Amino acid sequence: MEPNKNVYAFSKKIFAEGMRDGFPIALGYFAVAFSLGIAAKKAGFSPMEGFFAGLLNNASAGEYAAFTLIASGATYLEVAVITLIANARYLLMSCALAQRFAPGTPFWHRLLIGYDVTDELFGITIARPGYLNPFYTYGAIVLAAPAWATGTALGIMAGNALPIRAVSALSVALYGMFLAIIIPPAKKSRIVAALVAISFALSFACGYIPGIRNLSEGTRTILLTVLISGVAAVLFPVKENENDA
Repeated sequence: MEPNKNVYAFSKKIFAEGMRDGFPIALGYFAVAFSLGIAAKKAGFSPMEGFFAGLLNNASAGEYAAFTLIASGATYLEVAVITLIANARYLLMSCALAQRFAPGTPFWHRLLIGYDVTDELFGITIARPGYLNPFYTYGAIVLAAPAWATGTALGIMAGNALPIRAVSALSVALYGMFLAIIIPPAKKSRIVAALVAISFALSFACGYIPGIRNLSEGTRTILLTVLISGVAAVLFPVKENENDA
């Protein structure tokens, strides 16, 4: 039986909930993008160019890698490949979100949400129960994406005016915000809490293991995500009725 179209229809209430949850994410994005703007300035970007770079590539690791390569005079192909590798983990998040859409959801909804699948937006979206109403994610994106782009542009304008310690302090907000996303589900399930702890430990260890530590952060994240989620799916499968609920 096909779900009611109201599942993916516009809802002012759901859109407002997305804006509510996206507001702290937007603040964190602005702070992190501001520091990225300083890197963009070193690469020769103007504030307008930085704005569109941030708007079209809302990813800290991928954007920083691109700015660093551009500053070093890398080719277009090198920039494209490294950016793809750094952002590859978002492919896994997109696959997970694709399973949360109600059957019959128009393709353009999937396309628009795919534009801005980030760690934090994925976290708040996937945590919602039931089928995904895309307007929740739109509400979060409408604040988060402009904040990221504006932060990048203002970071370019500020240049090196701020001390390094001040810029580093601004970046801490994003990590605190991400913890706020993963802690609630971890408190509800001991299995999720254990998996989170294991992922932290393995992620730290991979930064020191010979061979693996030479991989990009994005590649390591993909490998760990597939490994941990695969083992968890085999050992602790989610029952069909729980998934439908």
